[in-house]
Amino acid sequence: MKNPVCPRCSASQVVKSGIVNDRQRYRCKPCAYYFSVNKLGKNIDSYYVTKALQLYIEGISYREIERILGVSHVSVMNWVRKYKIKAPEQTEYHPTYKILNHTELVEYMKLGDNLKGAGMMITELGDKYMMIKWKRFRE
Repeated sequence: MKNPVCPRCSASQVVKSGIVNDRQRYRCKPCAYYFSVNKLGKNIDSYYVTKALQLYIEGISYREIERILGVSHVSVMNWVRKYKIKAPEQTEYHPTYKILNHTELVEYMKLGDNLKGAGMMITELGDKYMMIKWKRFRE
């Protein structure tokens, strides 16, 4: 970091003030505040954020989304809170999903029986496709 700025007063008159836990410390001259360089967090691609929120809306649990996308379920919960997403109430439908490559998807769609009796959505998931089906609960 070339010219750090004080997080308390936004002044640019800072001097180095030692190293703590392998991180450079600075001291602000005007307000005498000590601070470290901000850590750059791990930034997750917005593609995965969008997919995680879509899957959540479709009724898939946080842990299942974690298994599918490889993103922490806690991150998914935080995104749901951040974007104020509410999953619709699902009492009579049960979502199931399959992850297929292109040839498997084509073979699945060829069979007419697979297309009847349930709602279906297909979404891209990296180099594969995810097919979500909704079936009614049996009473």
